[in-house]
Amino acid sequence: MRANQNRLSTDFCLMFSLSRNFSAITDRVPMLRHYAFSNFQSFRDQTVVSFELSQKAASHGWQVTSRGNARLTTVLAVMGANGAGKTGALKPLAFVAWFVAHSFHLPADQPIPMSTHALATAEPARIALEVEDTDGCLWRYELEIRAQRVFREALFRKRERFNYVFVRTLNADESGYDIKQQGFDFSPAEARKVRFNASLISTAAQYGVPLAQWLRSFGVVTNINLDGRSHFGAQHLAQSAEFFAQDDGARQRMVGFLASWDLGVSEVDIERLDAQRADGSVDRSWHAKVKHHSALGEFALRMEQESSGTQSAFVLLSRLLPVLRDGGLAVLDELDSDLHPLMIEPILDLFANPATNPHQAQLIFTCHTSEILDLLHKSQVLLVEKTDGHSQGYRADEIKGLRSDDNLRAKYMAGALGGIPRF
Repeated sequence: MRANQNRLSTDFCLMFSLSRNFSAITDRVPMLRHYAFSNFQSFRDQTVVSFELSQKAASHGWQVTSRGNARLTTVLAVMGANGAGKTGALKPLAFVAWFVAHSFHLPADQPIPMSTHALATAEPARIALEVEDTDGCLWRYELEIRAQRVFREALFRKRERFNYVFVRTLNADESGYDIKQQGFDFSPAEARKVRFNASLISTAAQYGVPLAQWLRSFGVVTNINLDGRSHFGAQHLAQSAEFFAQDDGARQRMVGFLASWDLGVSEVDIERLDAQRADGSVDRSWHAKVKHHSALGEFALRMEQESSGTQSAFVLLSRLLPVLRDGGLAVLDELDSDLHPLMIEPILDLFANPATNPHQAQLIFTCHTSEILDLLHKSQVLLVEKTDGHSQGYRADEIKGLRSDDNLRAKYMAGALGGIPRF
């Protein structure tokens, strides 16, 4: 699906289908090992976010061994006070997913939708991430960028050691790029024409370069845009209804989850409404109707009439179920928004069970629900704090003296781990 170009400056991946073009290559969907970023929004210094677990880390579930023999978590919770930078810690992933897939469509005169630290606007932001494909091969992507232009973009592949696939560097007079590539198969003449605000991968994919088309199709689902979390509304309910209309298996699973979460739901039917426009074209929309069963009888309500919790669960499942089915990465801000705390564990359990997560999909999310800490190991929690306008993130297992058998939630609530409001 091609996004509206006028929205690209503010939306990374407004709806899940923008990054769901990889169902035909599920056997090659990679897993994220780690990512790092600096001078990105409120993070001035480098922050590393890792999904890798040590061999000594206690098993709390939500972990797999990759083809490359790495021990990786399938969930990572990000916690911290309001304004600390939790959403900012996720934005590099949302941004890179958009940049490599859709930046080709950005108008030439439009700035890249990202921001550096407010006190370092003259310096580029730096983002790097490393993923492992199902053959055990590692891929590393590096990006140095400001809103006006890309300074450096590079892709490396590792079998025995890392070798570049391409390296694109802004030349000395900033009039263009020096580009070297091996095995990328993008015409050198076309590569030199890539715009200052576009990714080489996104551009090469438009020219049918197979590797670029695979790279841009990595499955990333997010509810984050340039301004933060994209709060769901009527358009998201309609988009979710359209997804469930096209995948009845997912619809049945959604109904099963809603019913098991004691929301009083017995069935969810999806209706298509066609409205004739004045020009003769048809405006098609999708709507969900929720059936309820009680001792007094049955009744139905439009999804828009349901509670915010039911609506939130409906939209959330439309985002998570495709990732669980195909593999990939869900990057979600405020996973617990409008949901009862007791609903969080069954949602996370979807990523722990091979039956519901056959392709080892991963989830990174922010939340304020402290009960999460009773479920996860300290290596599966990233804490974020802000001091003097600078955010920093650290995994709980980096805290000296914190043992695996310590009560993580009690220590967090007592302020011993940081990442909580200071009054």
